[in-house]
Amino acid sequence: MARNKVKLAWIANDATRRATLKKRRKGLLKKVQELSILCGVEACAIVYGPNDRVPEVWPSPPEAARIVGRFKSMPEMEQTRKMVNQEGFLRQRAVKLLEQLRKQERENREMEMKLLIREGLKGRSFDNLGIEDVTCLSWMLERKIKEIYDKMDEIKNKVTVNQVAGGPSALPLQVMAPPPAAPIGPVVPKEKTTVEQAMEALQRQNWFMDMMSPWPEDFYQPAQPMDPYQPPPPAPLDHTIPWPDPSFPFN
Repeated sequence: MARNKVKLAWIANDATRRATLKKRRKGLLKKVQELSILCGVEACAIVYGPNDRVPEVWPSPPEAARIVGRFKSMPEMEQTRKMVNQEGFLRQRAVKLLEQLRKQERENREMEMKLLIREGLKGRSFDNLGIEDVTCLSWMLERKIKEIYDKMDEIKNKVTVNQVAGGPSALPLQVMAPPPAAPIGPVVPKEKTTVEQAMEALQRQNWFMDMMSPWPEDFYQPAQPMDPYQPPPPAPLDHTIPWPDPSFPFN
């Protein structure tokens, strides 16, 4: 059965507080002894109780005094470089937990964007997305596209290296498609659309009207010199040119 998590707060009950001090002090001295034996380091522990006249010391008062004297003989910067008090320890824990929380939020956000991309590929509309979701989605798409291009460049570089080194050739980068085979049998004319048929009818009608119209009176007259001060006559209309817009007659 799992133990209940202890709340880090001052214990108001006197009997419970004394029992907790006795039990945890014993455990602390045992941990210091194990650390010194397993890692071969010099360590000592001095624990003052609220009602104790003499503190409990491990391993012994002379050895603890020697270790404390060695510590005090060090420069102040070296003493405080790795020193951690209760406030600093809790601050470090808070920073680490906040970093883990941000990492988890980022992973959850990326998972949401991946699900949105899958739904978009299935035909979902993104008209109701907010500006934050649209920004995250565009960032995710850009990153995925960049990964695809990087992978393509990596494959091309490998193929180029293999071709230069004369190793096993991979698939060519460009493959020429074979020319289409000639049709066998009689060629069936393609059926014309309604627009093409209407254009041909209009062209035939304009040609027939031109043939039936009488010649102008000045057709056989000699050409007159052009007056440089008069604007040139308008160009004759060419009725054989099809409509610029095939769908114009049906608009």
